[in-house]
Amino acid sequence: MTEEKKTPILRIRSLTKQYDNSQRVILPRIDLDVYPEDFLCILGPSGCGKSTLIRCIAGFEDYEGTIESNGRIVKKPGTDRIMVFQDFNQLFPWKTVVNNITYALKASGMADKKARIAKAEKYLKKVNLFDYKDYYPHQLSGGMKQRVAIARGMALGSSIILMDEPFAALDAMTRNRMQSELLHIKEKESMTVVFITHNIQEAISLGNRIMVMSRNGEVKEHLYNTLEKPVTPATPGYGALWKHLNDLLTEERADDK
Repeated sequence: MTEEKKTPILRIRSLTKQYDNSQRVILPRIDLDVYPEDFLCILGPSGCGKSTLIRCIAGFEDYEGTIESNGRIVKKPGTDRIMVFQDFNQLFPWKTVVNNITYALKASGMADKKARIAKAEKYLKKVNLFDYKDYYPHQLSGGMKQRVAIARGMALGSSIILMDEPFAALDAMTRNRMQSELLHIKEKESMTVVFITHNIQEAISLGNRIMVMSRNGEVKEHLYNTLEKPVTPATPGYGALWKHLNDLLTEERADDK
């Protein structure tokens, strides 16, 4: 690990989550470090607590233990962490693309209108949506809406992008294109990404780290993905890694029976 990556950008210790009306512990004492420019993919069966974990990191859920983002304790949402949801309807439908971003900048305290517009346009160019800046959300495809949400996060200066199955509802071709575009943006902007997915191919294609969760919310395995990107099924080592991850998930499905 390089010298600059020794300090985690996200530090989680003994994270525990249990809802008051349930006897079940959703997350039982999770420990996790995420370093700058990591792309961490989290895999696991439905109901294992993946989305709960990322919502705790985002500040949408209370929890026991500690979560530190950029050295600060997470207790509520903040602009240092931006969430991109699976639901495409995360933009204000009555505002244009550029105004969705300038509104967020104004709410964060940026007073100068011209500066807000310039910053919004800068990041729309980075996600190749500048030509659509005056469109409304209903005029965009699902993948384009996700790119606007990413541009909004970058404009706010978010150092961590949290993504909860953002491409799950897209068709296969659009999903593959969005994966490639996300990797390109991530590398160009040196972003740190925590990404929830059910899709093994997606985890292998995107993540430099892959964390597999068990159905009881524990970390079953955490590994580094050393396959050279861009990854395809023909990449040496792809088949072995896919089989290993599939075997881990198959064990979880078998335990549910």
